[in-house]
Amino acid sequence: MKEVLKNYSGIILLLLGITIGSIIGIVAPDVVYYIKPLGDIFLNLLFVSVVPLVFFAVSNSIASLEQQSKFGKIMVTMAFTFLFFILTAAVFTICAVYVFPVSGVSGSNEIIEEAANNDSWGNRIVGFFTVGEFTQLFSRQNMLALLIFAFMTGFSARKAGEKGSVFRSFIASGYEVMKELLLLIMKIAPIGLGAYFAYQVATLGPQLFGFYAKPLGLYYIAGVVYFLVFFSLYAFMAKGQNGVKSFWTNAIYPTLTALSTCSSFATMPANLQAASKIGIPSQISNIVIPIGTTLHKNGSSMSSIIKIYVAFLIIGRDFFDPMNLLLALGITVFVSIVAGGIPNGGYIGEMLMISVYKLPQEAIPAVMIIGTLVDPLATVLNAVGQLVASMFVSRFVKV
Repeated sequence: MKEVLKNYSGIILLLLGITIGSIIGIVAPDVVYYIKPLGDIFLNLLFVSVVPLVFFAVSNSIASLEQQSKFGKIMVTMAFTFLFFILTAAVFTICAVYVFPVSGVSGSNEIIEEAANNDSWGNRIVGFFTVGEFTQLFSRQNMLALLIFAFMTGFSARKAGEKGSVFRSFIASGYEVMKELLLLIMKIAPIGLGAYFAYQVATLGPQLFGFYAKPLGLYYIAGVVYFLVFFSLYAFMAKGQNGVKSFWTNAIYPTLTALSTCSSFATMPANLQAASKIGIPSQISNIVIPIGTTLHKNGSSMSSIIKIYVAFLIIGRDFFDPMNLLLALGITVFVSIVAGGIPNGGYIGEMLMISVYKLPQEAIPAVMIIGTLVDPLATVLNAVGQLVASMFVSRFVKV
């Protein structure tokens, strides 16, 4: 019994914090605005720690790979894994909305004020991959640029040979320090996540039973089925029955963290910790999980299909036209890439979808509201998907 409590004490305390937070959000919603700062403090500590962790984890993994061919194989396998997972999630959602069509959805009069981004697509592409100042790299808004810089740093550290040995030791040491820092921060997770979960329940809960109940119900049911069935299938393909057991034993903590924070970045430390317990080589998990957090999102893939489907219902267009379906799959891949790993970061992807389909103004509020309301489950699928993806990659790459 003591051993069980020791192994699962973190999860038990986290569940306790979330349960208490949920009760407060339901019975005393006015109180949540007073305790929400506790959740914000915890998230801010996570965010400022995750950025250097990504840099040290990625650059150290690349610098420590013994063979160049191993890195190439990891990258190719990871790319195919991400694409396979994203398209599978999208096709599964298309099948779900076809078998269980939603009716009675119309335009919404709710107004959402969102700052317009008038940058050209050329400037946006440049902004995705690079930044103008070194200090801007260390912002979670520029994670893709940071990943590219970390890759280049890791390559350069390897290429420097003996002269770069001190620097390689530095980034290896930096990675270990950041891991310990994040473990320290996660000690207050039950309080921080409990406070933030209370806020989520109080603010989003009532909306789930209103105008958007049908499409949201479809998303949540399909999402839970995908989470349980497909993630189990991926884990089985990676490591057989032991892989399924190991995955679900260690996926609880990342799942609860993602559900509470609605942030893939905030879930990254829990994912890395779970990957280590599963036995995934750090050279793989330290590359796949940070990159996947930015570029690979099962939940965003599914929500993209739902949002396009609802938008088409509102304006009276046929979603199941073959060309519309093909375009939806293409948009879904891009949305998975550009949707930020931060709360409500999917607005960028939604703007892309609206622009490509040239949707009228009345469809925009509905798309944005759905994006907000599906965020908790979408984040779980996005974040925990990195853990099963790293298992999948480790199946085909031996390091």
